[in-house]
Amino acid sequence: MSNITQISPLFKSIVLSLLSGITGVVLTAIPSMASTFKDIDFLCEVTFTTNTQVEGTLLGGLSGITYDAINNVYYSISDDRSQSNPARFYTLSIDLDEDSLNSVEFTDVTSLTNQAGQTFPALSLDPEGIALTSDGTLYISSEGDATAANLTNPFVNEFSLTGEQLQALPIDDKYLPTSPQTSGIRNNLAFESLTVAPSQNYLFTATENALVQDGAAATVNNGSPSRIVSYDLNTGEAAAEYLYVTDAVAEPSTAVDGFTTNGLVDVLAIDDNHFLSLERSFSVGAGNTIKLYEVSLEGADDISDIDSLSSTDISSINSAQKELLLDFDELNITLDNIEGLTFGPDLPDGRRSLIVVSDNNFSSTQFTQVLAFSVEPVPEPSTIVGLAVLAISGFIAKRRKSK
Repeated sequence: MSNITQISPLFKSIVLSLLSGITGVVLTAIPSMASTFKDIDFLCEVTFTTNTQVEGTLLGGLSGITYDAINNVYYSISDDRSQSNPARFYTLSIDLDEDSLNSVEFTDVTSLTNQAGQTFPALSLDPEGIALTSDGTLYISSEGDATAANLTNPFVNEFSLTGEQLQALPIDDKYLPTSPQTSGIRNNLAFESLTVAPSQNYLFTATENALVQDGAAATVNNGSPSRIVSYDLNTGEAAAEYLYVTDAVAEPSTAVDGFTTNGLVDVLAIDDNHFLSLERSFSVGAGNTIKLYEVSLEGADDISDIDSLSSTDISSINSAQKELLLDFDELNITLDNIEGLTFGPDLPDGRRSLIVVSDNNFSSTQFTQVLAFSVEPVPEPSTIVGLAVLAISGFIAKRRKSK
């Protein structure tokens, strides 16, 4: 019995029914955007007041976080512009299991030094994103500064785990701020995010909102055309750019002319083409709205040769596609200024852990917040089909034995 044509009509019918069922399972488990996670469960939160001190530094401004699996610790970047203390990242340990976040402990602080071996001068950077490589180095992104009084270019630089700058990745001219502001990054809306793909081939960062020449910042009526930038870590050169359209501001301000914003505050690579993205909306009086998306770059156009999206019909551009995974409003907790996320260790039950941190803006009315989630992966289609094939093979073997 070497092929299906030699199977009896009844057995052939059974096999075809099983294959039909398999197809149905695959289509159910793998929707149109091929979601990687099917369940996200909130475990717990731990908070710290703004006056918390860690080794003589003021804890706060946690804008990004990354996990070191070898040492089972996390590194979280502070967005202090070397004003309260020198620019730095924190080392922290997080004790969690499949049901709860048990504790968070900040164990070390590391100051960043520039190519001259000196700590960064005040207002010379705005560190926001952090990502660990398999070589045990860190990439850190800075938003720069687009104010006329302190025009500072953004950067994506590599550092050692002891804080020394190792190299600087190239930044395309379209991102550099100008005075008067006719192009480049918007102040506080630049390279907020950073992630290294598990393959270690690519690093990704993204602007929080549109470049000046690309369109408007997000409002309650419209989203903003951000750019995701891909770097080839094998060459150290920029590889591509992709259009990512943020949501509009979630709620209007309750104050007349009150501040509002919504932006792409972090990305977390699942593979070379898929991410989790974190969008944070804030309006004075209404507070924070946080949403977690799964993002696909499959089929997205490379827009690196387009210097100005304002002069382009962006509806003709295949942008990154996103699918809502979680609206944090569903957690029914007070949310602070959430800005960073990373995968942690696998949990005992096989789910992945996901850690999220907040930037307290060093404000006495805010707090540093660490949230923990468990996420359940969707089985790969090949795994589902493989299991089904094994089941069919077992059925065939049993039938042979019964003869």
